[in-house]
Amino acid sequence: MMKNFYYCLVFQLITHFCFTQSTLRIIEPIGFSDVKITDNFWKPKLEKVATVTLQTCIINTEQKTGRIRNFEKVSRRQGEKHEGIYYDDSDVYKALEAMAYSLKNHPDVIIEAKADEWIDKIAAAQEKDGYLNTYYSLSGLENRWKDMEKHEDYCAGHLFEAAVAYYNTTGKRKMLDVAIKFADHIDQTFRLANRPWVSGHQEIELALVKLFKTTKNDNYLKLADWFLDQRGKGYGKGAIWDQWKDPDYCQDGVPVKSQKEITGHAVRAMYLYTGAADVAVQTGDKDYMKAMTEVWKDVVYRNMYITGGIGSSGGNEGFSKDFDLPNENAYCETCASVGMVFWNQRMNSLTGESKYIDILERSLYNAALDGLSLTGDRFFYGNPLASTGNHFRKEWFGTACCPSNIARLVASVGDYIYGKSAKGLFLNLFVGSETTVEIKGEKVRVALKTEYPYDGKVLIKFSLKTPTNFDLSIRIPSWLSNKPIDGNLYESEVLKIEKMEVKINGKVVQYKIENGYAVINALWKDSDQIEVFLPLAVKKIIARNEVKQNLNRIALQRGPLVYCVEGADNEGKALDFILKPSASYSISESQIGTEKVKSIITQGIILSPNKSGFGVVKTIKKVVAIPYYMWCNRGQNQMQVWIPTRFSEFRVN
Repeated sequence: MMKNFYYCLVFQLITHFCFTQSTLRIIEPIGFSDVKITDNFWKPKLEKVATVTLQTCIINTEQKTGRIRNFEKVSRRQGEKHEGIYYDDSDVYKALEAMAYSLKNHPDVIIEAKADEWIDKIAAAQEKDGYLNTYYSLSGLENRWKDMEKHEDYCAGHLFEAAVAYYNTTGKRKMLDVAIKFADHIDQTFRLANRPWVSGHQEIELALVKLFKTTKNDNYLKLADWFLDQRGKGYGKGAIWDQWKDPDYCQDGVPVKSQKEITGHAVRAMYLYTGAADVAVQTGDKDYMKAMTEVWKDVVYRNMYITGGIGSSGGNEGFSKDFDLPNENAYCETCASVGMVFWNQRMNSLTGESKYIDILERSLYNAALDGLSLTGDRFFYGNPLASTGNHFRKEWFGTACCPSNIARLVASVGDYIYGKSAKGLFLNLFVGSETTVEIKGEKVRVALKTEYPYDGKVLIKFSLKTPTNFDLSIRIPSWLSNKPIDGNLYESEVLKIEKMEVKINGKVVQYKIENGYAVINALWKDSDQIEVFLPLAVKKIIARNEVKQNLNRIALQRGPLVYCVEGADNEGKALDFILKPSASYSISESQIGTEKVKSIITQGIILSPNKSGFGVVKTIKKVVAIPYYMWCNRGQNQMQVWIPTRFSEFRVN
């Protein structure tokens, strides 16, 4: 007996060590709750989310749709009918998560009271065994956990994320306790019972890792790993598998650790790979890392838009074939771009390589941010790269994942700015902010000021009691090089290469380059100031020849911002010209709505019939380009990102 007891104890200790000790993490991101945003670009957006976007989510969640009423109905337990779609609970949880993030940078007693009110209703709807899903509680609990497509675990994942975020912001446990009880129910129903299950819409994997990190309960990390391990073994069944006849739609054709190519639904893929990277960080499983690296290359080298958007096909809300990147018909779901931000942050954490933050930044400033209007109350579900004027932003959607998703991303932008390691501090995004980081036992206060992305000057100031030696690693943006996106899917046609300059207390310093970072090792003292200059220039971008839709076309970029031409700035027309081959480029300051903008001014050529009706006349036209994320904020009109350079390409594609 005693011998068996010791064997069991040793086994438990080994299992605990394997699931809590990582050999892979290189960079530990600094969380949003430890970062105060002061940035002139992002702070107004956070305030807009706090004051307008959240109100839009609240009104549509509890007044214009039945999402909150469903929880109230379950709590009454009087056999009432479910309203809406079976996955609508998830939108409530994402809105709560956005509220949690927003409360950190924009405290609001009314929003907090509303969140507490919703949490009370959610808790009252939880079943005694921990299960929580209004669709099945109202339509028949006997049918739960039978159809893998019905998003039960997807909704659960968003509940877990909201619970962790709200606990981290407020310290209140009610939602967290609901999440723990539900997670325990899922663990007992599936992993401990050894019952096969494939999530139709991934999300629970990454959420369980967040719950594990908050509670330190190994079962949640093991459950996340178990969910990942279920895929690619033929367990998938239910409506979505029957509909598509192809398990690749849900990334279920091949085990996760053997996957090399991106397939199927883009949002599901992003959440899956984020979860896999999260598990790899915690467990040190290098097989996950190997698979994620190969899939990432397939996404970025062959299947990503210049905006950082992914998922070209609306038919499956995802991927088609390599290099198939139509512009006007681009799907590019906002949620998929949010997922790109999540996944690339994890890849950066695993590898310490800045190229992942380059892609994160591209997706964040372009494809994702485009999903939110400048007024904060209108949204894009898909984000095309060209329009004849038939696209417009909407207040809400039947499937309303995107509004709350972009709200929670913007509200949590502080998650992506800083990182740390045993060697020192990493600066990933150039966002005006303040944080305090413990480095080698010393608390270092960091204050960053900048007018990025419109200006390349960045000022960093350290405050610390004791001089401390550590590395400061500053990301060197890929757009400074001649190959702005790794893999050469897109590259600069013309660019004067300029080097990032760094000064310490007014003196230029040399730095070594490691994994795309400018690394400066110094004995840092109180009030040390670091100046970073990132030279911004207009770049003409060309696509690889395999991207047929962009042959003989160019895109314009300045810093991290991809630009587009819109009818509102060009006499109502954005499709009637080609770019003049010898065109010059200048910058003009203006304003769209409440937002200041730096536009690109250049020249185009228009063909029009001459007076006799025979032949054509070439006319030079002033062309104004604005940042892509700002388009369609002045009504429906024409737009394109990829501008033709030959009249033979004079079409929208």
